[in-house]
Parts: sequence; structure tokens; C-alpha cells
Amino acid sequence: MTPLVVEFDVAATPAHAFAMWTTKPTMWWPRSHTISKDAVAEIVIEGAVGGRIYEVASDGREHDWGRIEGWDPPTELRFTWHLFFEPGEATDVQVTFRPSDGGTVVRIEQTGFERLGEDGDLRRTNTDRAWNSIAPAFAAAAVQ
Repeated sequence: MTPLVVEFDVAATPAHAFAMWTTKPTMWWPRSHTISKDAVAEIVIEGAVGGRIYEVASDGREHDWGRIEGWDPPTELRFTWHLFFEPGEATDVQVTFRPSDGGTVVRIEQTGFERLGEDGDLRRTNTDRAWNSIAPAFAAAAVQ
């Protein structure tokens, strides 16, 4: 299956964009794309290989979204991703931060949908829609 690729520009340096993505996701991640839908949920990315990606709801419950597979600040982040699904249904995401004339090109590439069998196509379509709706929120929050 063709990898899902979403690419967009951010008016910030790669270092700033990487830091915003990895240390302040609560500032830009939409609550509609959380498990708890909690308006004050915290989103955490543990900054090291093996670290978790998860949300913490206001009642303290934690909901796992994935695990860090690659950590190379400020240029690349790789992780497994199973938001809204069981860990066995995880796909693989690579986010790169490349300098450009106007700041940074952020590229999200997600693979592994073929492992989901007949659900892969629909999941890929829905995930493409989600990343494309989330990208503008990140770009706005990351402006330096």
C-alpha cells in the first residue's frame, strides 16, 4: 500500500518546530482527536527511543497512543501509532523537519496500513483526513 504522506510549511526553525511537536503537543493537538475528548487532557511525548506517546485525562487516566522508535532532534521522529486502536493495530509514522527558505518543511509519512488487512484502505483514508486537519493547527502554533 502506498505510504500516506502529508507535507506542509511552518514559519519556524526545524529546532523550534521539533520542540513544539515533541514538548508542547497539548497546545495544538485537537481534543476531537483524543480518546477522552477531555478539554484539559494533557498529551505527552516521552523524548527518547522506547518512550510513550499518551494522553492524561483530567481524572488521571492514561491512554496510550504509541511508542517512540527513533529520536533524532531536531530533524526526525519515528513512532508506532495506534490512537483509537489496539497496540496490535499500530502503524508506523515518521515526522521529519527540514529547513526551507520560509522556515521548515514538516513531512509526515505513515506506513503499515497493509498489515490491517481489509481495514487498511479505510484507515489510511481516515488518517489522511485527520493529519490534513491537524497540520494547520500545528503550523499556527509553531510560528516563531
